[in-house]
Amino acid sequence: MARAVIFDLDGTLADTLADIAASMNHALAALGLPVHDECAYREFVGAGVEQLGRNVLPRGAAASQVAVVAEFRRHYAEHLLDRSVPFAGIVALLDALDTRGVRRAVLSNKPEWATLRMVTALFAEPPFAVVAGDREGFPRKPDPTRALAVAAELSVVPAACLFVGDTPIDMATARAAGMVAVGVSWGFRPPAELLAAGAAHLIDHPGELLALL
Repeated sequence: MARAVIFDLDGTLADTLADIAASMNHALAALGLPVHDECAYREFVGAGVEQLGRNVLPRGAAASQVAVVAEFRRHYAEHLLDRSVPFAGIVALLDALDTRGVRRAVLSNKPEWATLRMVTALFAEPPFAVVAGDREGFPRKPDPTRALAVAAELSVVPAACLFVGDTPIDMATARAAGMVAVGVSWGFRPPAELLAAGAAHLIDHPGELLALL
């Protein structure tokens, strides 16, 4: 029986794509580089800000990565909550997990300061025992180190954790940590990618997670 749920943030708990795309397109335009349609960012995000900076650059512009990431960080710090909102059904799911005594955590590749700020803003009383993001000195997902550390903070063995996310990176993290990989179809990547990456379960609505406990 699952005793804890660890959630990814972007594309899983909250629809954040518009703000990420707007800030990165601002950074690209500021450097005179081509911008991307918002939908393209579904493929760009998930592996951290530095990788996002690499993903958006045209061939031959790798030297601009540091500058584009710096400008993105500056702009995003002011605009990360312009349009970002919890996905429909997420707040009700978190309430139901709380009622059942299931421990909850967030583990994101988003910078930790942004992860903490977003969770605090989007969830009036953050219903998570642990909120962790990308922090210097720690490997990012899909390395399982932080996921295992979060499970330890929750006092739950990895096998009793559901790891819920919307990207192949999340599924790989869950499998590497010995957790149950749960993919969500409402996020940024198509369900086929999650299944190919080893999702043990795929859910189409947040409430469906309760049946997996």
